[in-house]
Amino acid sequence: MSLHGRFSATFGHLPAEKQARVFHAAGEEFALRGFDAAKMSAIAQAAGVSVGSLYQYFKNKQALYLAVMQGSIAEMEELLTALSHVEEDILIKAERIIREIQRFSRKEQLLIKLYQGATAQNDPVLAARLAAEIESVTARIYRQAIHEAQAAGDIRPDIDADFAAYMLNSLFMTLQFSYSCEYHTERLKIYAGADVLNQDDFVVEQMLKFFKAALR
Repeated sequence: MSLHGRFSATFGHLPAEKQARVFHAAGEEFALRGFDAAKMSAIAQAAGVSVGSLYQYFKNKQALYLAVMQGSIAEMEELLTALSHVEEDILIKAERIIREIQRFSRKEQLLIKLYQGATAQNDPVLAARLAAEIESVTARIYRQAIHEAQAAGDIRPDIDADFAAYMLNSLFMTLQFSYSCEYHTERLKIYAGADVLNQDDFVVEQMLKFFKAALR
């Protein structure tokens, strides 16, 4: 379902600045409170619109949440596509992605928290919709990168590309959360020490060694 299918024509005709204000307010509320606890009234107040207007723009809270998530998915897809399409060794691509994760996760902590909240949905229908939209993007990009690396002889041919894409994405997702979400940050400190959060080159080096040992 497209982003435009999730809001009304009335919202689509609003000035871009007002649309951005609504999405920003909604993103903050969902990231900080989670989907279930987020309130449409709080979003409306933060965005400077009435609650009635918000329901004119979006038929319910889920429609607004999905629209916010779709915007972040599009941003993530653009970033990963640009990083993965460069014709380089798979480990160089992986290094670029890791360094971008480090930068982006610190800069956009609320967005990463929103993503984390999406991975913990209690509603099975909503969880399935989010997983299909979010993970299909990264699955396609990582599968393609692995297939290309196998064709170039950079990755062993006996590795299943689909499962390898899943493992890579799982590691990258955990790394994102480690730089921006409190529980995962503390988890990283317990395993690797508090100083590791300030040692970006060390993290890159160790992850690349792990990937090299697993893929070659």
